[in-house]
Amino acid sequence: MYDIEILPKNHCIVSGMRTTGRLHLGNYHGALKNWIKLQSDNRCFFFAADWHALTTDYEHPDKISTNTSEIILDWLGAGLDPRQATLFIQSHVPEHAEFFLLLSMLTPLSWLERVPTYKELKQKLKEKHLATHGFLGYPVLQSADILLYKANGVPVGEDQISHIELTREIARHFNHLYAKGEQTPVLPEPRPLLTKSSKMPGLDGQKMSKSYHNTIELREDPKSVEHKLKTMPTDPARVRRSDPGEPEKCPVWRFHQVYSNSEVQEWVQVGCRTAGIGCIECKRPVIDAVLAEQAPIRAKAQEYQENPREVRALLKQGAEAAREVAQKTLKEVKQCMGLSE
Repeated sequence: MYDIEILPKNHCIVSGMRTTGRLHLGNYHGALKNWIKLQSDNRCFFFAADWHALTTDYEHPDKISTNTSEIILDWLGAGLDPRQATLFIQSHVPEHAEFFLLLSMLTPLSWLERVPTYKELKQKLKEKHLATHGFLGYPVLQSADILLYKANGVPVGEDQISHIELTREIARHFNHLYAKGEQTPVLPEPRPLLTKSSKMPGLDGQKMSKSYHNTIELREDPKSVEHKLKTMPTDPARVRRSDPGEPEKCPVWRFHQVYSNSEVQEWVQVGCRTAGIGCIECKRPVIDAVLAEQAPIRAKAQEYQENPREVRALLKQGAEAAREVAQKTLKEVKQCMGLSE
């Protein structure tokens, strides 16, 4: 397993995001900032996973296209650079689907049924009808996404390591079945590139997630952001301004851990415990820091939003570059499997 901080340069990095809605601060701190860090020293392929969005939203696909466009704007606004990284939409590279089909032929059903997130999502999304081949098989599509570019590293959180392990198993199984005589594996085994767990909490202190309705969108209107932060819950012990509190029991403190320097954090610790500051006072540095972080992202995204032709062109260019690599891998794979061109 790689640590993102000590990753050697010039690796092939692949990652994607499901297009289920605009990105929030948790997505930014948990993944997107790492992508931006990786793009200058590695060959990176980052894709908007619209097919993966269908695995849980196949009954209501009407928003997927809009969500895809919004996520691309979030990426560009935050600093992903199409001159450094290959950015594309998954469905614009049909080789992903063909490779998924081929890998599905050799992946045992039992491997998919033991993936931890399969059971977790079925339990979490009880209101959706997820007894589909697409939902069960989405880890194979994920493996195809990665192996198609012969990735060395895949930036993931700890909860996604099982998916990379499955990808490694599929690669080994393919090489064993079809490429025994090759000196180097046809499909190299990617390694998880561990990104530190995001410390970005939601407005209620839980993990920031659209499922919990506790998010701040990356490009949310400043007035809405300020209102959400001003009205977020605090330590329940502080009923009155004069009541002392415990920062560790307050969701606002976790925002300070992300956004405030040591001096401000010390001010919060002392002021809260002695009732020297009120909750609104405590929130002000967080509000200012979040708005300051978002302002350039909104501005840059707005520039791209006003030039949709430029965005379409860079995505087309990204898809063409991705297809060039994908077709080469797919040709090699099909030859190994005895499938003629």
